[in-house]
Amino acid sequence: MGYALLAGLAAIVVLVSTAVFIGVGSDDGSLDGTSQGARDNAAPASSGSWVGTWSAPAVAAEPETRAGFAKMSIRNIVHTSVGGTGARITLSNLYGTRPLTVSHATLALAAAPSNPTAATGTMRRLTFDKSRTVTIAPGRTVTSDAVRLNVPHAADLLVTTYSPSPSGPVTYHPYARQTSYIAQGDRADETSGTAFTQQSPYWRYLTAVDVWTHETRGAVAVLGDSITDGITSSPGANRRWTDFLAERLRTERNAPSYSVLNGGISGNRVLVDGSRYSPNNGPSALTRAERDVLSRTGVKAVVIEMGLNDIIKPPRQHNADQIVDGLRQLVRAAHARGLRVVGGTLTPFGGHRGYRPHLDATRQQVNEQIRAGKVFDSVVDFDAALRDPANPNRLRPAYDSGDHLHPSDNGYRAMAEALDLKELRGSSPART
Repeated sequence: MGYALLAGLAAIVVLVSTAVFIGVGSDDGSLDGTSQGARDNAAPASSGSWVGTWSAPAVAAEPETRAGFAKMSIRNIVHTSVGGTGARITLSNLYGTRPLTVSHATLALAAAPSNPTAATGTMRRLTFDKSRTVTIAPGRTVTSDAVRLNVPHAADLLVTTYSPSPSGPVTYHPYARQTSYIAQGDRADETSGTAFTQQSPYWRYLTAVDVWTHETRGAVAVLGDSITDGITSSPGANRRWTDFLAERLRTERNAPSYSVLNGGISGNRVLVDGSRYSPNNGPSALTRAERDVLSRTGVKAVVIEMGLNDIIKPPRQHNADQIVDGLRQLVRAAHARGLRVVGGTLTPFGGHRGYRPHLDATRQQVNEQIRAGKVFDSVVDFDAALRDPANPNRLRPAYDSGDHLHPSDNGYRAMAEALDLKELRGSSPART
């Protein structure tokens, strides 16, 4: 009798604990028990946690979108780095000048890579503070409530938003290297994808996807320029160097259980904001690091791949110490959050139209200080991984995309393989 009573009580405890985690699931897959959104950092009552699985910085206002995409559905396709049992998204109106109203938003798994058709049974309607409509003020972001969805590792997700009214300039990420789609009218919950006939090379409004996971322990966030953005990687193939890094973290024995979050912006610099003539270069790393990298969900480590554009792009920085000082400021900001920072050496660009011997000398001076351990907690030597042994100021031909600045897919893989995964663990101050 005593054993039976104890067994019965144990079963009740299990059932109650399970109910607390699962919450009350609605017909559309929502998880009331995990609907904390961005304003509430409390986690559901279980051993899991929220971790970012995908991100892309908001870069600029998309040209010629003063009316937004009124009465149109935008279906962004993004690729997960890790999976989970629930998900939520973040939408941004950072560069908008008018309130952005989203009256219908959905999340689903893609039936096939880069395909706007949803996998059977995976379409979920999203809510925001339990409302199906949300209005995002200019300059602000919003995170959805969570939905229950089994999200696989390395899978394509469909994130669809419908705006019923004009909203002003669209906040976007221009160099997605991924095809997304647009449809006329409210097609957010359409599973067939047939209405999404207009293709787009951009990500619009969407800046992050988080998953609820019991397996992944955190995220490594990468702050970078076009090399991290993957501007010359094969479109739709997920062959940025961060994608190869995510693959290593998923598959290699004793690798940290981390996702990878891409914080790259093409043309981005450490010290200087993009001008009105080059808005797609984004704000400087010093301006945006907190928003685009340090504050992402579950970040445990940071990788920085930056500085080359400060040398190449006007106004050109000829003082290596100025660039290094900017990199040190980024490290201090990460350390203030208890994050370890791995920094990359600046890669070769001999043969590129912007190459000048004195500019390459500045690059070498920056690299000397990085390799000496005076900047980051540890170093990944991207320069050594990519350079041509016969001509060290140039990329190895097999790793050159053809413009003598950006790597090919093979070059991006070599970058990911150059990183010692053990260096992503722990936290320690950089020597200065």
